[in-house]
Amino acid sequence: MNSNVLTEDFKSILKDKNIDFGQLKNSTVLISGATGFIGSMLIKCLIYANQNLNLNITIYGLARNKEKLYKIFNDEEISLFGVFYGDITQPYSSYIPQNIDIDYIFHTANITTSSYMITHPISTILIAIDGTRQMLDLAVSTKVKSFIYISSMEMYGSFASTDSDFACTENDLGFIDPLKVRSDYPESKRMCENMCIAYAAENKVPVKIARLSQTFGAGILPWENRIFAQFAHSVMYSQDIILHTAGLSEGNYCYISDTLRGLFTILLCGQNSEAYNVVNERAHTTIAKMAEMVCHDIAHENIKVIFDIPDDNKFGYAADTKLKLSGKKLESLGWMPQFNLKDMYIRLIKYLEETQKGQ
Repeated sequence: MNSNVLTEDFKSILKDKNIDFGQLKNSTVLISGATGFIGSMLIKCLIYANQNLNLNITIYGLARNKEKLYKIFNDEEISLFGVFYGDITQPYSSYIPQNIDIDYIFHTANITTSSYMITHPISTILIAIDGTRQMLDLAVSTKVKSFIYISSMEMYGSFASTDSDFACTENDLGFIDPLKVRSDYPESKRMCENMCIAYAAENKVPVKIARLSQTFGAGILPWENRIFAQFAHSVMYSQDIILHTAGLSEGNYCYISDTLRGLFTILLCGQNSEAYNVVNERAHTTIAKMAEMVCHDIAHENIKVIFDIPDDNKFGYAADTKLKLSGKKLESLGWMPQFNLKDMYIRLIKYLEETQKGQ
């Protein structure tokens, strides 16, 4: 572990008395999307749990790109988990060995880059649909104890409500325009969730769905360029924040260690065939307000916000959304987020200074 911030985060996760990590002792866990942020952090957290709680968890990661994997994990970490390489849209038997025992699956593999969703909409849909089907088929064949599907807040779509107190629960559903190319991602998320429920009903797969808000913090990938990473780098290098939209979209955020605690809570305490929002309600804001907060509270007015809005959507940003997620259902299981938005940025920047600055 080459980061004090990561070590602190993992230590805090293991101290969560709401999560009985002992239930994972001597089990086998497979994480698809091992080179993604959520997938890689799940693997690193489980490695840390093995080292500090003597859990003897067998950890497997599923990845497509070996070179990318070695940019995320150091040699010691790679020696502590197994890796399967393959295209998740292809039959799982082509990359998962026969007769392997798997107790738990976290299906995190997905497209997360907006520009890719615009330029490769077919691939975006097929990776979601075909990849989820393969992981669910694997879950059937191995008779897993639990299957966690990583969904997104984007599946909710947009709401017309002007009620500022409205917080979207897991039972609410907004509008998605299927005639918009960028709808490939949220529409495929909805379909994958329903596929999970179909496998639960027909094949008795114990599925649980985690609808993640925008998650960031220590451990973000070196090539991460989403807006939170751009803001953090602006602070680090004393560069003004450039917004290519008016920043009116409402963002729902959660720090990475809070999200990981949420996922383990859902895995071990959640109900089958149920969905849970993983969100810090205190970290809800618009993009523009978050930019101003970063300039004022984090950069101490050394940088400012500049709006540079193109005529076309060449950056692939989703349409402005008015969405405030409720985290009450997950909180009812004993989970509570620990870090507010300011703390999230402080920890993220500290991590980046430890690992990236000067490269």
